[in-house]
Amino acid sequence: MKTQLHTLIAAIAFATVSVASLPALAANDHGTHVAQAASAATDMTDGEIRKVDKENGKLTIKHAEIKNLDMPGMTMVFQVKDKAMLDKVQAGDKVKFKAASEAGKFTVTELEAVK
Repeated sequence: MKTQLHTLIAAIAFATVSVASLPALAANDHGTHVAQAASAATDMTDGEIRKVDKENGKLTIKHAEIKNLDMPGMTMVFQVKDKAMLDKVQAGDKVKFKAASEAGKFTVTELEAVK
């Protein structure tokens, strides 16, 4: 009985210490994740407009690596979040943009021409 009591006390002590350390561990992990997400959110990707498809709301962009999508540089077609973006650029324009995967489609969410 005495051995069982010592075992129970040791288990409670271990559980208390383990549970007490969880907020600190979670905060450190969450802080790192938040910092990485904030960095990715502010990163804009360099690109060159190859085609503007106003009718379908699409841009063909030759782009550098898109870090937040873990995508290497290539040329591809993107949807645009706002069709007004299509009036700001034309084929051959150098741009900086942000893209996201929305409803399974790669979408340009921000776009600015580079002067």
